[in-house]
Amino acid sequence: MKSQEVIHVAIAEVSTIVRTGLANVLKRLPDLNIQTIEVTSTDALHHCIDVYKPGILIVNPQFEGWFDIASFKHEEGRDEIKVVALICTMVNTNSLKNYDEKIDLFDDEVTLNQKITSLINFEEEENDRNALSQREKEIVECVVKGMTNKEIAEKLYISIHTVITHRRNITRKLQIHSAAGLTIYAIVNKLVQLNEVKMKL
Repeated sequence: MKSQEVIHVAIAEVSTIVRTGLANVLKRLPDLNIQTIEVTSTDALHHCIDVYKPGILIVNPQFEGWFDIASFKHEEGRDEIKVVALICTMVNTNSLKNYDEKIDLFDDEVTLNQKITSLINFEEEENDRNALSQREKEIVECVVKGMTNKEIAEKLYISIHTVITHRRNITRKLQIHSAAGLTIYAIVNKLVQLNEVKMKL
């Protein structure tokens, strides 16, 4: 994605002041062409995803009770969407483990710009539409080191179902169907060192 391309960002938050304030800050971030869609209900969120297909969703973890990322991604069929927690109150950090990033009310524009830019990952998307995400690279690294799905889930604080979904996406993107092929890919792309590879004989 090139910096001049429009980045659609949905903001799901019931507070008008917080939602609109964040939207205004995002629109004036330098080098990013962000178009925001403000959402105040679950129904509006589903409509927004269908119509605008945002690449990033910023959502209050307590949106309409409690926001369930896994259910949301499953229902929408949008595993690739980046979901960012909008922290407005004290939140248990365990509840944030499935989010790609978090934004705090006290983040300044520089911090916000860095977080959004890292989510968009301009260079990787521009070089290869099928490049692995950072999370997928972490999973490849774990697989090559001989870790089970359960061990990967525990290490990365995600569910086993999410690990399996990521592994399926990795296979689809790379068209690599063997452990040996994945190992070669990981070494060539410097995801692991040769001495980190766990060989199964």
